[in-house]
Amino acid sequence: MEPNRLPTPPVEKSLSVAVDIRIHALGRKRHMHELSLMENVLEIAFEKAREQNAEKIHVIKMRAGVLSGAVPEALDFAFESLAPGTPAEGARLEIERPGVRCYCTQCRREYDASPYDYVCPTCGGLEMEIRGGTELELVSLEVS
Repeated sequence: MEPNRLPTPPVEKSLSVAVDIRIHALGRKRHMHELSLMENVLEIAFEKAREQNAEKIHVIKMRAGVLSGAVPEALDFAFESLAPGTPAEGARLEIERPGVRCYCTQCRREYDASPYDYVCPTCGGLEMEIRGGTELELVSLEVS
């Protein structure tokens, strides 16, 4: 800090993070349940906040697709259990829940599907690729 200059107050900033949490969980040899997933989310969030010289996390935005295996209510519970006493205490957890998105390899169309029915609505084909709904990501943070 330069002499005779007052420190600037912290400014709230948004970070775009987009980290696949499963990779971090597997890399640490943890079980894939919501408590350990949320531990990983918070570890990553704290690391990203430190990189921005932030002391407080206000919002954590996640994406947990319907086929990800993560239950939003259980993630909420884990967050409420783990956040107190950390920079995320009092933060808001927002979880986006993308649906199943498929690509039909027969008629080459992309379509939305239910988690239990993958039949192409255009041609009735069963040969498809799942292109969405499996995401499990820390998307962004709001910090100060």
